[in-house]
Amino acid sequence: MRPPAVQSALQPQYGPALYKTWGRVGLLAMSPAGAVMTLILIGVGAGGCSLNRSDSSFARMGDSDVTASLGAVRSEAPEPTEADLALARNAASDVLTKGDKDSSQPWENPETGARGSVTPLAQAYSSEGRTCRDFLASYVNGQSESWLQGAACQSGEGRWQIHTLKPWKQG
Repeated sequence: MRPPAVQSALQPQYGPALYKTWGRVGLLAMSPAGAVMTLILIGVGAGGCSLNRSDSSFARMGDSDVTASLGAVRSEAPEPTEADLALARNAASDVLTKGDKDSSQPWENPETGARGSVTPLAQAYSSEGRTCRDFLASYVNGQSESWLQGAACQSGEGRWQIHTLKPWKQG
């Protein structure tokens, strides 16, 4: 026979209920109701606590409502003036005359505060027997920024003449 200290150490003190859970791990150690409740709580926590109530006054916003510390954003930038366009055309002619690859020419109108730069795009191409090239011009006036696209062709004297300069349409 074994001494009582050894015998009590070999026998579980907590009875058969504890012995049954020794082989289980994680959610298997819980009862089915506890596992279902845990899964529900995980789903609610992961899904957030948002409710959609379109009849609530908090869900309605008008088109003129602003919800940021930055203020309302203008939908349209101011149009370049003729003086701004003339300076952009001169910068385009200058940068195209240089003919450098990957070059840009800045321009600025101190009267209106507008400024920008002109950058030739791609390689020259032939159109109606003349050498032509497309370019992109930035236009910055105050807080607004926009882009202008243009095309120029080389005249007989070698000077570039701008024949189109209009707001850039992405597409």
